[in-house]
Amino acid sequence: MRPYPAAFAEMLHCTLLGQLRNRMALLLAVAFIPAWIAVARLCASDREVRFSLGSLGTQAVSQASHVSQVVNALAAVTLVTGFVTFMETFKAGEMDRRLLLAGYPRVPMLLAKVTAVALIAALLALYTVAVLGASVSVRQLGPLALGLFGAGLAYGGIGLLLGSLVRGELEGFFLVIMLSLVDTGLQNPVFTVVDLSGLEVLPLYGANQLTLAAAFTSGTPWSHSLLSLAWAAATSAAALFVFHVRTRSHCAVGAAATGVPAPVTAAGPPEAAVRTSLRRSR
Repeated sequence: MRPYPAAFAEMLHCTLLGQLRNRMALLLAVAFIPAWIAVARLCASDREVRFSLGSLGTQAVSQASHVSQVVNALAAVTLVTGFVTFMETFKAGEMDRRLLLAGYPRVPMLLAKVTAVALIAALLALYTVAVLGASVSVRQLGPLALGLFGAGLAYGGIGLLLGSLVRGELEGFFLVIMLSLVDTGLQNPVFTVVDLSGLEVLPLYGANQLTLAAAFTSGTPWSHSLLSLAWAAATSAAALFVFHVRTRSHCAVGAAATGVPAPVTAAGPPEAAVRTSLRRSR
């Protein structure tokens, strides 16, 4: 196997294993999403809400309870994905620096984290569609899943960036919660009584438009799914840049110690030691 694919597969395996061992992440994924949807179902009224969908240039009408459940599903996906990605990146920071000192390649390390974000976002989207479909009559399940997947990707990228950027757990938690609350609150048709401008720059705009259109209309603004991909790509690139800046000295020391830029190519004790350390850290 080539060195970079081997390093990528090893890091992806260990990142996913670390997520499975994170009980808080599993609890959030399994319990928080249906609980947050149930809260909207119990608390929102059955009055009709008419709201604009700028992506389709039309208006949609539905019960406030149904709209709130869809919006709460989006909020739950963003919070869970942002939290678990931030915690995984933040806690693995010290071990990642040690791996770089041992000569582990940097790019496959971050690509594995981005791939793990995509897999987690896909699983959460499918799970949320199943939960939401049990209480709301959704017009288009496929685009709905794509919208929820985009929301998970966007906030997974934000969690990745915050995990590389902030110095304390509390800062990261606060930023994820506040950004998600502002993002979903400003775009909630039940709360918003006027059409606000500038919402297009928010991370959740594309996913929100796609999800609401899929849930309550027969139209599908496919192009808006690209906005979530753009946010995920931009935040992942920013995370790579921050990671590069903060680990330049580690890479220099690692290369000097090993004498080769990518020691994963070498078989024997050094690689085995890296793999063992990686598994124990997750």
